[in-house]
Amino acid sequence: MTASAYESLSHSRWDCKYHVVFVPKYRKKVLYGKIRNYLGPLFHELSNQRGSKILEGHMVQDHVHMLIKIPPKYSVAEVIGYIKGKSAIAVARQFGGRQRNFNGERFWARGYAVSTVGFEEVQIREYIRNQEQIDGRGSEKPGKF
Repeated sequence: MTASAYESLSHSRWDCKYHVVFVPKYRKKVLYGKIRNYLGPLFHELSNQRGSKILEGHMVQDHVHMLIKIPPKYSVAEVIGYIKGKSAIAVARQFGGRQRNFNGERFWARGYAVSTVGFEEVQIREYIRNQEQIDGRGSEKPGKF
């Protein structure tokens, strides 16, 4: 790590990266088509509102992987909760209508998996990029966001 890789707040220098995975409720295969195209830019916009940056992201048919950089003034739970909550509201408003089996504003399942990323950032990025092949159930459209 070089000194230029670190970012700065008023009293700290930091480089906090996390690998986060979360799923839609009941692991429904809903992350295809219009919702997938809508969620990618929305995730970036919501993370920027919390001072975070999504470095790598990929949506497979029933889960989301992202490598996200979060400043230490925000907790991981705060940022991920914000992203999941606001994106669920946006999806409900955009695609809700009167569809059968649509959960409204309860789009994402509770919880998420997170691990810190240290010096193995390159391996984590490769893992996220290759999710479609690893999962074995890919779509014809790439899920990168």
